[in-house]
Amino acid sequence: MQKDPLRQFRMRDIAQQAGVSLVTVSRVLNQPEKVARATRERVLKVIHEHDYIPDMLAGSMASRRSFAVGVIVPTITNSLFADTIDGLSSVLEPAGYQLMIGSSRYDPVREGALVRTMLSRRVDALVLTGTTHDPDAHKLLASARLPVFEMWNLTPSPIDTVIGFSNFEAARQMTLWLHGQGYRCIGYLGGLTEKNDRTTDREAGFLAAMDEIGDDAADGRIVRAPFDFPSGGTGIRALKQQCPGIDAAFAASDVLAVGAVLECQRQNWQVPQQLAIAGLDDSIIAAQLTPSLTTVRLPRYEIGRRIGEEFLARVNGRAAGPRQIDLGFEIVPRESA
Repeated sequence: MQKDPLRQFRMRDIAQQAGVSLVTVSRVLNQPEKVARATRERVLKVIHEHDYIPDMLAGSMASRRSFAVGVIVPTITNSLFADTIDGLSSVLEPAGYQLMIGSSRYDPVREGALVRTMLSRRVDALVLTGTTHDPDAHKLLASARLPVFEMWNLTPSPIDTVIGFSNFEAARQMTLWLHGQGYRCIGYLGGLTEKNDRTTDREAGFLAAMDEIGDDAADGRIVRAPFDFPSGGTGIRALKQQCPGIDAAFAASDVLAVGAVLECQRQNWQVPQQLAIAGLDDSIIAAQLTPSLTTVRLPRYEIGRRIGEEFLARVNGRAAGPRQIDLGFEIVPRESA
């Protein structure tokens, strides 16, 4: 059939040509998993033939749903958050939902502005990174009539639901593991703690472990730096200057740990014979590095997938589950420690 450029193709036209009801067309567009494959493909064929674009604004007004979920991450350049977004998308996209993604750049005020923008767009849910937020935004979210998911940390008092792992315990247990391997002068290469509850908790976990060990000088073996490779190099040099006898360094991110290992190679410090290095993330490069990096594996993809499942369960009428969902972590021993 020849398309008439002056006539807007409508859902009823799709239904007529595909030989289905309007309800079936709506389900193909919004809940495709509920439509038989043969019927779904027949409807999609008509949609593609006519380059049909649904009027989502009209649809959201009628159903009170936008089929959009807002996600705010600290940065879009970090593959760790990309894995979480991928996990979330893998669950929501087949159900007809799209993601609206914003970057806070580790700034609570900017996060608050993004929250307001996304709420004005009538998103069906909001996903935030961490558990520390701008006070005004926190108040707004607490009164919002939509699911709010915090991720990548835990708190006993979330806005709605928090899904992640304990950054405190991840750092504490890795530090205790290093001590259990025989290392006695352990330093900590951490991220900047300002406006970041995850790095704050990791540093607290390191100090708690050192207190358990009985090392009361550990707070003098802490270097904070931005999460990038060069800072890992400058950070490990600073730790060596502060404590020449250091025999292990725990980095609060694989990015810092990799930078530290590369700097050790430049300085001809043997890893792990002279200085052991451990990270946290289990990033793609961790297993490929020489020596391969001992690290903490985090449930990056699983966090996103679980948020998607919890959201869809609510949309389908199930009561909200536990307010705090701990997905845990795993210490992965490799060659660097």
